[in-house]
Amino acid sequence: MSSPHLDTLIGAPKSEIDTPALLIDLDIMEANIRKMADFFKSVNADLRPHAKTHKTPIIAHKQIEAGAIGITCAKLGEAEALVHAGIRDVLIANQIIGAAKIARLVNLAGHSEIMVAVDDPYNVAQLSEAAEAKGVTLRILIEVDTGMNRCGTEPGKPTLDLARLVLKSKGLQFEGLMGYEGHTVAIPSFTERKKQTDESVDLLVETKDVLERNGVPVKIMSGGGTGTYAITGAHPDMTEIQAGSYIFMDSTYGDVEGIGDRFASSLTVLTAVVSRPNPSRVVVDAGLKVLAKEFGIPQPAGIAGLEMIGLSEEHGKMTAQGDVNLQPGDKIEIVPTHCCTTVNLHNRYYALRNDTVESIWEITARGRSQ
Repeated sequence: MSSPHLDTLIGAPKSEIDTPALLIDLDIMEANIRKMADFFKSVNADLRPHAKTHKTPIIAHKQIEAGAIGITCAKLGEAEALVHAGIRDVLIANQIIGAAKIARLVNLAGHSEIMVAVDDPYNVAQLSEAAEAKGVTLRILIEVDTGMNRCGTEPGKPTLDLARLVLKSKGLQFEGLMGYEGHTVAIPSFTERKKQTDESVDLLVETKDVLERNGVPVKIMSGGGTGTYAITGAHPDMTEIQAGSYIFMDSTYGDVEGIGDRFASSLTVLTAVVSRPNPSRVVVDAGLKVLAKEFGIPQPAGIAGLEMIGLSEEHGKMTAQGDVNLQPGDKIEIVPTHCCTTVNLHNRYYALRNDTVESIWEITARGRSQ
């Protein structure tokens, strides 16, 4: 819920929002949701969008209303926030390790159709023991390492061995496999991205074939991201895609062929000029505490000759060339280079339509990293 003070901004023009602030253009975001939903009407796979991007129940509900079969989360805390907001079908696309988190997981399973990734026999045994003791069933996907070299079992027989263990473990229901080609999603060239993505998906599909030849049915094949949704999603063996960033986009995805020209940027950070010490320098009130820069320094939108060159904790330093007419108090929008981590730096969104505040949404799962 927004505070009474913030509620007075409903219906106000964008110019009255205090800075720094995280903005959503609702028309653009909703168009992005529709475009992605329309694609999945034409393929075998369904969409299970990743909420690590927006971390906000109302946006997840909008995605489900548009046709998504459920939601993906990165963390147990994110899943709790969404389940508490009425979303039942949630995949935690990571391993849940340790007694405290497993206790939370099995308790959450009493209120949802939670699904979780595994890649380790001891973790499977812990999940089974806790689920049986609680009297719930946990839905299980085995994560397979398809080339990202992060988590996941090795393709083929190691995955088969773990699947057999899950099948005989009480309190667990084996659903299928998951693989994430995160190493390919931001490759700018479509041709090269498709080549490497196909290689990754082939490893997952070959593993599925190994399991099914050995009598282990694979119901779910989950993977994909915004940069690969149209490649992985079109594969006939894939059943669901976990794309997330498409609703907001960022300048990194904007440079990815076939993605940046399909989805538009709906997320910006509103900032104000706090100093113009000389004609070539502009300083704004948005620094590292409100803008992520691991994919590069974010840039201002729509002002020719203005470039962000550095971020400190509370300040963004820009160079100005040509006729850049900015004075202290003027407001500028910045396009994030990574929407997911930028969102996690903010408490709320100002949701705009026609540059007017339509709603203010708390980012409920912000900081829920446990």
